[in-house]
Amino acid sequence: MESPHSPDQPPHHEPGGAEPPPPPAGPQAPTGPPGPQAPGGPPGAPQAPGAPQPPAAPPPPPGPEGLPSYGGPVPPGGWQQPIAQHPGWSGQPLASWGSRLGAYLIDGLILIVPVIVLTVIVVAIAAGSDTGAVVTAILGLLAYLVVAFVYAPVLMSRDGPNNGQTWGKQMLGIRVVRDTGEKMSFGWAALREIAVKGLAVTIASSIIPIIPWFLDYFWPLWDDQNRALHDMVCSTHVVRA
Repeated sequence: MESPHSPDQPPHHEPGGAEPPPPPAGPQAPTGPPGPQAPGGPPGAPQAPGAPQPPAAPPPPPGPEGLPSYGGPVPPGGWQQPIAQHPGWSGQPLASWGSRLGAYLIDGLILIVPVIVLTVIVVAIAAGSDTGAVVTAILGLLAYLVVAFVYAPVLMSRDGPNNGQTWGKQMLGIRVVRDTGEKMSFGWAALREIAVKGLAVTIASSIIPIIPWFLDYFWPLWDDQNRALHDMVCSTHVVRA
């Protein structure tokens, strides 16, 4: 009896019969996420004639030339060398003790000129009359004291950039300023130069010789704000103009 299937035909499964198990799956290569594709097609694909080309990346901008080398990060907004300030003082740079001494000596030389002129006049008058020489000497001394007392207050109370300056301070580029920021008036300059620096120190030196004068004029050497004692009393500082 012949088989219903020819040798050249695959066996036919009967309806309702069990399906043969699928072949076991072998190891497969892991598939990763697709990489970035170049615009216009897959990588390596030829571009069609006339197709738009992707824009080329612009070249990096040239860096600045001639900048000084700096070993650390540059703070935002640039950097400048800070001006050294004395503790407790945030105003203009303070004048040194040497510049204050130089201005004092120049002012002293300026005030010596009237003394020399007065001496010559007294000697000339004394050659003809002793009484006239005495009167001239007394009047000249009084005039000199007035000039010596008002010399600094008058000059320091000037308006404009010379406020707070005598001629000596003006030559050396320093000036006296008030701690309140107000301009130096005649009254305040007279308080500093006549009442405190002149009369008070002189009276104290007459009681205790030399020491009050020495302390007042040399106090800026060890004060952290370069102040003399009369600066502390009158709330003033001497700064560079």
